[in-house]
Amino acid sequence: MRKNFGTKTWMYPLPVLIVGSYDENGKADAMNAAWGGIYDANHVVLCLSAGHKTTKNIKAKGAFTVSFADDTHVVSADYVGMVSANNTSEKLEKAGFTTEKSAFVDAPIICELLMTLECRLVKVNEDGNIIGEIVNVSADESILGEDGLMDAAKLRAISFDPVHNDYLVLGEKVGNAFQDGSALK
Repeated sequence: MRKNFGTKTWMYPLPVLIVGSYDENGKADAMNAAWGGIYDANHVVLCLSAGHKTTKNIKAKGAFTVSFADDTHVVSADYVGMVSANNTSEKLEKAGFTTEKSAFVDAPIICELLMTLECRLVKVNEDGNIIGEIVNVSADESILGEDGLMDAAKLRAISFDPVHNDYLVLGEKVGNAFQDGSALK
């Protein structure tokens, strides 16, 4: 038996994305965005409202970064989603985040977050969504596995549970993509 809940914005998993940008004066900013993801083979989409300082920054600079919040930085990641840079100019400092400039785009990398997509703005679509081209993915060596690639268990990325407003840790391997289904052929 199933229970119906009607129309809800419930999707699993929703990665907790921390979007970095520079304002017109070169000051770094970051916000928490739960609504975003892969748009195409080398593009991301972010659903950000026009009133966000980050949205204005991205339009002005033509670039942004997307970092993945992890279990070590839950409080900081939540904070940058609760406070607007329109009102709190020192929100990164209060969150305990430090930044360095991306070598690929005019946007900041948050040093404490261990995996980042560095993106160039492609367009703002008719719904106001931000579409960016991924020009580089950078990762701290501490989250690399023996194969030299990102290890999800080491990254310990968090996702947003929109039903209970919780943050959940991702990382347990339960199967092999593009392989396990072969058992049914």
